[in-house]
Amino acid sequence: MKWKIGCSGFHYEDWQGIFYPADLARNKWFEHYSKEFKTLELNVTFYRFPQLKFLQDWYTKSQKEFRFSVKVPRQITHFKQLKESEALLKDFYDVIRKGLKNKLGPVLFQFPPSIHYSKEFLQRIIDNVDPSFKNVVEFRHHSWWNGEVYTQLAKHKITFCGISYPNLPADVIQNTSVVYYRFHGVPELYRSEYAQEDLENFVMDLHETTKVKDVYVYFNNTIQAAAIRNAEWLNEYVRELKEIAPDGMVFGF
Repeated sequence: MKWKIGCSGFHYEDWQGIFYPADLARNKWFEHYSKEFKTLELNVTFYRFPQLKFLQDWYTKSQKEFRFSVKVPRQITHFKQLKESEALLKDFYDVIRKGLKNKLGPVLFQFPPSIHYSKEFLQRIIDNVDPSFKNVVEFRHHSWWNGEVYTQLAKHKITFCGISYPNLPADVIQNTSVVYYRFHGVPELYRSEYAQEDLENFVMDLHETTKVKDVYVYFNNTIQAAAIRNAEWLNEYVRELKEIAPDGMVFGF
């Protein structure tokens, strides 16, 4: 089992002086981040369609083993809700594949809380995603946490995204060989820092499974760099477990 642990985005002003040195120029922030972590979830692509030159620049500046997870634009997931978006989605897939090449990790589809479970919408997801990518779906309504959803997505190698989010199930879902989990901040969204015990329990929920090959964990509690502290601690904890784990135990990077 290979772990990739990082943050949802990196360009936060309140990280300067906490994570980024106070005198570090902003155009050096990504290089600093990529030396500390091996993965990044690109949230910026949710708000703006990705530009090839920026992706290529991040590809060039990051280390060989670095991996990017990329969030699908809200124009596709929220405004169009996958209706009449085939061309737009194809363009998105094409540009991230061309720009990030072998460093491209999962592709995250986040849907709004207004979308409740229905067989029709589940099928719409299945029909629209490109199966040649590692597709992940994140829901914000509790009706999606059910066995039928996990099973149907798994048949098409689509990963159900587990989340720590106020008033939603915090289950670690293992429906494919990829686990994708987002810590958004509980009880205070985007702000609350997670206790070490919570993160230890999260790891223990996974360490005995043989089904999962890759684990992607992102912290979105970015206010005042809580995400940085949690990601750094979890990275170190998993490294320590790897060092002391007996043969056959499934920790790794």
